[in-house]
Amino acid sequence: MSLVEKSGLYYPNKFGLIIVKALEDVMGRNGLNAILNLAGLTQYIDNYPPDNLEKGFDFAELSAIGIALEEMYGPRGGRGLALRAGRATFADALKNFGALAGVGDLAFKVLPLQAKLRIGIPAMAKIFSQVSDQLTTVEEKENEFIYTIHKCPVCWGRSGMDKPVCFIAVGLLQEGLKWVSGGNEFRVNESKCVACGDEVCEFVIQKEPIG
Repeated sequence: MSLVEKSGLYYPNKFGLIIVKALEDVMGRNGLNAILNLAGLTQYIDNYPPDNLEKGFDFAELSAIGIALEEMYGPRGGRGLALRAGRATFADALKNFGALAGVGDLAFKVLPLQAKLRIGIPAMAKIFSQVSDQLTTVEEKENEFIYTIHKCPVCWGRSGMDKPVCFIAVGLLQEGLKWVSGGNEFRVNESKCVACGDEVCEFVIQKEPIG
C-alpha cells in the first residue's frame, strides 16, 4: 500500500523507470529495494515500470518515494539523495526527449548563455506538460526565471510541512540547467511548495551561474 493516496494523475511509465533506475544508481539495488518497501511500492522490486510513454506512474508513487527517503535517511540525508536522484533522472534520459532535441546542436551551443536559458528552460517545462499530467509554466524576470509546477508529483498528497520538500525536482532542474548551459551550475531555490500550504510549487532559478 503506497504511503500516499493515489492521485489519478500520471507520469509516463518511462519517467517512472528513469526515476527508479536513477535511485538504483545512487543507492544500489539493496538501498532501492528498501526504499520501495518503505514507500509501499513493492510491485516495482525487480520489476521496474515498462519503458513506454503510457501514463501509468501515479504522482502518489513519486511522492511516496520522497517520504520514504526522508524516513529512512532523515530530512538531511533524504534531501541529499533526492537531489542526486533528480540529477541522475535528467542526466540519464530526459535530455533525449523531443523538446530538448535541438539543444545538443552546434547552432544552440554557440548561443549566448542567457539565450540558451531562455530556450532551454521552457523546453524542459514543455516535456512534462506534453507527456505527463504535470502542467509546468515558466516566467522570466529581470534576474531569474520562475519555474512553476501546477500539479506537483514530488509532494503530491503531503501537507503541514514547514519547509519545501520537492528536492527531486530541484535536482532535476539543476542538472537540466547544467546540460542546457553547457556545463554551468545554477542556484535553484524552491520558494513555494504545496506541502507547505502554497497553491503551487515554485522554483526560482538565478540567471547568473554559480562561481
